[in-house]
Amino acid sequence: MKSIRVLPTLAGIAVLVAACSGPQAPTQTGGELPLRKVGEVALTGGAVRFDYTSLDAARGLLFLAHMGAGQVIEVDIGSHTVVRTIPDTPDVHGVLVVPDKHRVYATVTGRNQLIALDEDTGAMLFTAPTGTYPDGLAYDPIRNGVWTTNEQAGTETVIDADTGNGRATVPLGGAVGNVVYDSAADRMVVAVHTGALAIIAPDTFTVTDRIATPGCDSPHGLALDVPDRVMFVGCENNATLLTVDLGTRAVLDSSSVGATPDVLVYDQGAQRIYVAAESGWVSIFDRRDGHTTAAGAKHLADGAHTLALDPASHHSYFPIPQGTSDGGPALWEFEPTGS
Repeated sequence: MKSIRVLPTLAGIAVLVAACSGPQAPTQTGGELPLRKVGEVALTGGAVRFDYTSLDAARGLLFLAHMGAGQVIEVDIGSHTVVRTIPDTPDVHGVLVVPDKHRVYATVTGRNQLIALDEDTGAMLFTAPTGTYPDGLAYDPIRNGVWTTNEQAGTETVIDADTGNGRATVPLGGAVGNVVYDSAADRMVVAVHTGALAIIAPDTFTVTDRIATPGCDSPHGLALDVPDRVMFVGCENNATLLTVDLGTRAVLDSSSVGATPDVLVYDQGAQRIYVAAESGWVSIFDRRDGHTTAAGAKHLADGAHTLALDPASHHSYFPIPQGTSDGGPALWEFEPTGS
């Protein structure tokens, strides 16, 4: 994710928009967002930038990378309370909870490290070196490996999820975006900014294929529809969402989104894709009859470029740097509306 400073006043919106390439608003919005705000939790750490989120849905525990504060925040979404704040994680970007292991992994970008935390106590379990500028994370449950995307190094670092020992470094030939584990194909998929999806065999750490993403300037955010083998790709530099069939390698749809799309989340049960952009625009699409169709878009808030989703309730959670009435950070909760 790009490190864009969160501006302190509404007057700063114009400055933030000017700093983002491409149009601020989607060309086709599909109308208002099909969301209704139903909750807000005040957060710790001050009105500074958040990054990735990760939800342990069974336990109702949401982990937030509060990048600007150098903290990982744990929130109980059932009781709407902050459980704990874990400090000393400078420039933290990625966060990933693995419920079966009762562990939380985070990329501490300020130290080029992956850290592992005990989900129950917040205690530090290990630190491991990565490449330059570790960002997103994915977990390979078959080989018990954590994959970190090193955006500036253009590599993936593979680390043993139990011991923290390094297993491999996979070069990708250019700056990289997010990584996901495709369980259907048993492959890792990485967005490469030069314009492709790199397919990696996780047992040999070799790039076995590259799927081109024509019309996508700087692929970054990823979300996967596993049963249909469809990858959603956020294109940072031209405000576009691509829908790519991993089996046929075809681009099925190209859709306009807010400037500098960042985090993508797919709700498998509802067949709905959420795209949160650095410009503060959130776009929602429905997958119907093999196509990605706009369901709504809105400038939600400055800094609303990341989210989590509860697959059971279909509620979405957006950490906002200035989300409370007094200008403090908050977690906003929404329920879906419409079909």
